[in-house]
Amino acid sequence: MAISVEEALGLIYTLALPTQTEIVPIENAIHRVLSETITATYSLPSFDNSAMDGYAVRTDDAGKTLTQSCTILAGNGDDIRMVEDQCIRIMTGAKIPQGCEAIVPIEEVAVNGELVTLPSLIKPSQHIRLKGEDIQADMTLLEDGVMLHAHHISLLASQGITHVKLYRRPRVALFSSGNELKMHYEALGANQLYNTNTPTFAARTEELGCDVIFTGTAEDTLESIQEHIRRSLNADFIITSGGVSVGDADFTKEAFSSLGFECAFESVNIKPGKPTTFGRIGNTLILNLPGNPLAAALCFELFGQSAILSLSGRSDRYLSTITTRIGEPFTMKKGRRSLIPGWFSGENFVPSPNFGPGMVLPLSRANAFMMVDECVEEFEEGSAVKIIPTRWCMSSQDQNSLITL
Repeated sequence: MAISVEEALGLIYTLALPTQTEIVPIENAIHRVLSETITATYSLPSFDNSAMDGYAVRTDDAGKTLTQSCTILAGNGDDIRMVEDQCIRIMTGAKIPQGCEAIVPIEEVAVNGELVTLPSLIKPSQHIRLKGEDIQADMTLLEDGVMLHAHHISLLASQGITHVKLYRRPRVALFSSGNELKMHYEALGANQLYNTNTPTFAARTEELGCDVIFTGTAEDTLESIQEHIRRSLNADFIITSGGVSVGDADFTKEAFSSLGFECAFESVNIKPGKPTTFGRIGNTLILNLPGNPLAAALCFELFGQSAILSLSGRSDRYLSTITTRIGEPFTMKKGRRSLIPGWFSGENFVPSPNFGPGMVLPLSRANAFMMVDECVEEFEEGSAVKIIPTRWCMSSQDQNSLITL
């Protein structure tokens, strides 16, 4: 019996546990997932410093003409004190001298030799960066499960951190099978087609931060498929397509079952993609997607991406949506949850004009899809819809409904 999308995703999140950890230099940590909590060792700034090139002054000296006593450069570690009726030339980033109450920018003063005339209004603490105003020592900077981006690397470098503990990139194994299918680098025979699913899975899993293992093409025999499965069991996740629908004349399902496959679900109430199957052999997850290219790609975005986010250790492992408006009227057949590809312009979502489960072109011209409730038959232009992007990852720490009602 087919289960709901919500039940299927719940089983995926339960079985897809984070990978083991490794320690990596921060230079190699971009787009990797942190597996530790980082706290600040140092306050930032670590001392009061000037935000401008200018003059260190007291606020009571506003409007006066003072003598410049010295100049403080950035990196000068001397303890310097303000002297009455004098000001101090100071550079950006230099330590604030004792007794200084404000910094006046160079462009706001009149200079005549060693004499400096200040403006009539000086605000206390103006252009002074106070110790710890950015980061306080011992505060939490990054938490377990965060995917690191360039500005996170800035944060780590500001604390003198050289290495971080990360979740290992998930290893995803792929192989193809079926006498009617050839890989794109092989010659086609009569009544044969190129296999588009395996290259699609390889590209998308790589985009999602996985290491991809391609074991080759299996022959249409039980023994050959079993051998490819055995060679893939050192991976965290095996993704295949086709061969599990009722009536399929191949050995995929039998091969997996003979090697101890534990099925979590084998049918989902969704269109296209009902025969999607998920389970595991030992610690290796198995996802078998529909054979039709568009169906396989859309179901990968829903189920495969969810498994990868979970395996990666991400705290924001739950798929999320963007709420927008549909750009034109749209009608559809009700009765089952439907995946509808289309284009999100930033202002609205326009469903693909022509698409079917076996097509390749529509998804290449789409950047998102919506999952529509089984009771919906039509949308008026401007109706609110929820979309799931396919060209970037939209995820959340909280699990929310993905359904457009």
